[in-house]
Parts: sequence; structure tokens; C-alpha cells
Amino acid sequence: MTTAAPVSALTRPDGSPVRVLVVDDEQMLTDLLSMALRMEGWEVRAAGSGFEALDAVKDFSPDALVLDIMMPDLDGMSVLQRLRQQGNLVPVLFLTAKDAVADRVAGLTAGGDDYVTKPFSLEEVVARLRALMRRAGTALASEPEPILRVGDLSLNEDSHEVTRGGVEIELTATEFELLRFLMRNPRRVVSKTQILDRVWNYDFGGKSSVVELYISYLRKKIDAGREPLIHTVRGVGYMIKAAQ
Repeated sequence: MTTAAPVSALTRPDGSPVRVLVVDDEQMLTDLLSMALRMEGWEVRAAGSGFEALDAVKDFSPDALVLDIMMPDLDGMSVLQRLRQQGNLVPVLFLTAKDAVADRVAGLTAGGDDYVTKPFSLEEVVARLRALMRRAGTALASEPEPILRVGDLSLNEDSHEVTRGGVEIELTATEFELLRFLMRNPRRVVSKTQILDRVWNYDFGGKSSVVELYISYLRKKIDAGREPLIHTVRGVGYMIKAAQ
């Protein structure tokens, strides 16, 4: 029986947990993000304003920053500008409620490294932070390649390549996030609520029917004509496991 490879843990070069500072004036959002990042084994601190963020950077020395663009006192662009003027090159993942190309370009031009648009999935934020810190060299992975495996199914978290039996499978962004979550929890039943919380955005509204829909999409691409890997546990949720 083949089991999934564990997700490679990220640490600082000295072996200590990576540090991430989450900055947003919505406390519910910072709480959810902090919880998701701590589940990765990371050390997390939250700030509710731009000025708090600047103080926290000095005290906490984060390896990455999750930074909301729209804040009431000092916006994310201004926070980033001050950090870069001080010579601080900490990787920055912008959170923005705006989906205009000009806003995204402005954030990246100002020295931001990546962005996600609200509403977003917690899994996406985690994945983007992992990639940012690995590229910046502020964190080291315990495994050379971030590849998840269940049976003959493999998923590369960096390149977003998915194959089964050596055959490449094309997935949409949402299908990929759903499969990633299942593969991070092999042989473990995950409920529809857990899937909504981790794969879809934090304010999705609890519409569990979308989970059933995307599970069916995945099955058509992953399991069609093959030994099933994705299983339904009636009344509980879903599980991915290799055939015995």
C-alpha cells in the first residue's frame, strides 16, 4: 500500500519555526489566517493597523508578511514603502479586495512579492507563503520537492502539476486546492465544513452543495476508468486513500 508523502516542513535556517506577521483590520480574518498558519507549525503574530505592523516587524522579525492593502490609518502600500526604505526585504503577500489589474500592478511595483484577492481560500494563502519564503531563502524545506503522493497520484505544490500513473491531469485552480487539501489529509475523513473553511473563502456562507459539485469534477478527472482514490463516507465527509 502506498501512502501520501508528508508536506515538507518549513523552518528557518537555524531549525526554528518560520515567523509570519498577519496584518488586517478585520479581526475575524486575522484570527482565521493565524489559525491556518499555526497549523503549519509556524509562529504567527497579528496586527490590526499599519502602524502596529511597523512596530511588530521591529520586534518580531517575521520571515513573511501578509499585508492588507486597505487599512484605516496607514495603508499596506505605505507600510511596504517604509519597510523597503529601511532596507527590509521581507517577502510580502498582499491581501486586496480589489481585482483591478492596476491595483495588482501597483502592489507588485511597490515591492510586494505576490497578492491574493478577497475572498480567498486559506489553502491558497498558505501555499503562496510557502513559495515566497522558499524563493526568498528565508525558510528551508525538510524535503527537496514539495510533492504529495497517494498511490499513483502525485501533486507538486510549487509547479501545480498533477499526474496519475504518469499521465498529466489538468485541473482548475479550485479543483487543485480541493485535491491538495484531500492529499494533505490521506486516509482521514474531512467534512464538508472543513473543506469549505480551507478550500473556499472564509465568508463563503456554508453552501455545502458546491463541495459535492467539485468532488464530482475531481472524480471525473482523477478516478475515471481507474481504481477510485476519492471516497465518500456517508453522513461524515470525504477521504482520499490508495487502493489496498
